[in-house]
Amino acid sequence: MQVRNGLVGLLLALALPLAAHAASSYQVYVSNERSGDVTVIDGGDFHVVATIPVGKRPRGIHASPDGKTIYVALSGLPIQPPPKLDAHGNPILKHGGDDDDDDEAKADKSADGIGVVDVASGKLKGKLSVGSDPEEFDLSKDGSRLYVSNEDVKSASVLNIATGHVEHIIPVGVEPEGVSTSPDGKSFYVTCEAGGEIFVIDTTRYVSTAQFKVALRPRSVAFVPGSSTGFIPSESVGQLNVIDTANPRVLKVIDLPPGSRPMRVKVSSDGRRLYVSNGRAGTISVFDTRTFELLNTIKVGERPWGIEFSPDGRLLFSANGPSNDVSVVDLQTNKEVARVKAGGSPWGITVIAH
Repeated sequence: MQVRNGLVGLLLALALPLAAHAASSYQVYVSNERSGDVTVIDGGDFHVVATIPVGKRPRGIHASPDGKTIYVALSGLPIQPPPKLDAHGNPILKHGGDDDDDDEAKADKSADGIGVVDVASGKLKGKLSVGSDPEEFDLSKDGSRLYVSNEDVKSASVLNIATGHVEHIIPVGVEPEGVSTSPDGKSFYVTCEAGGEIFVIDTTRYVSTAQFKVALRPRSVAFVPGSSTGFIPSESVGQLNVIDTANPRVLKVIDLPPGSRPMRVKVSSDGRRLYVSNGRAGTISVFDTRTFELLNTIKVGERPWGIEFSPDGRLLFSANGPSNDVSVVDLQTNKEVARVKAGGSPWGITVIAH
């Protein structure tokens, strides 16, 4: 009888976390760059519950603070394959040549904008005009404005969501991509791929108040809440830049594991861990945000780009472009526990709790 009771207790102990997870109420939204849609995944059992057509080349994707709206960046510029790398791992880029002219000629500028998806109906209800070729963006802390990178025109746009009008256009560097609002909401950062320039934009005056450089192809920015520490990856050289946000500058440069091409950085809600999606390496690196020690390397799908946490912080989702799927990672064991088929070339991820 004792053995039987012990076995029952063990089974119940194993089942409780699964039951708690199955009862979780949230959905994962994934932008699919090639198929022009958003995949919606149930957070309880990881099955796909909807596919929402949104337009051409959806990339950056974020939810409104109230969880009622999903915003997704759309672009009519043709998709280009990842650039070839030289012997040092740097991308071999062609600028100003015939290829650039062909891309401009084929571009459908009418497709550019921020798609607006109504969460309740699961449908695209409109598109906001925010300038040319929006790739990534972030929201103001009150959710009233979008801060947008316009990749092909070297600028950042500020859009008032209520009026639908662009209020400010701020010149930045070549190929702006990553956009992140600071924890206090007083500034947003724009990363520029081609020159490695980082611009800090004041959200009261909408001017650049600071500028510094990192190695080429910085893709994103993440901040540690309640501190002056931030992180920016440099894809071309496989490095992670630790930055000071009080006096914007690079404090330390960390070499990532060999083969890493870092894309997205995310800090856990408790501020203790940093997660880095390593692109072509097919891994996620885990760092201590205080000691900057590499704690773990997690194998996921092919070329992970966007990453996001579950509302309870126990899981991480990664958008894997070439493998057309989403990895589900258990952050207690630091292992992939599921793989969910998405659309064509998953790019970004956002999560909404219900």
